[in-house]
Amino acid sequence: MNYKMNKQYKIILLFAVLMIILVVAPSYSFAQIVDPGCDPADPSCPIDGGVSLLIAAGIGLGAKRAMHKKK
Repeated sequence: MNYKMNKQYKIILLFAVLMIILVVAPSYSFAQIVDPGCDPADPSCPIDGGVSLLIAAGIGLGAKRAMHKKK
């Protein structure tokens, strides 16, 4: 039982540290305001936000499945 509590404590602590970093980090970034308008038909228009998150999620899911197949 002590092992489970220790593991849960580590997970909660990691989550809390991550949330603090995600809340505090934007206050340190002083970037210039960029024009949000971009024509999707323009080839120089970046498709960054959603596509990169979907790729990262796919890589994470693939890694998780690969780890479970090894066991």
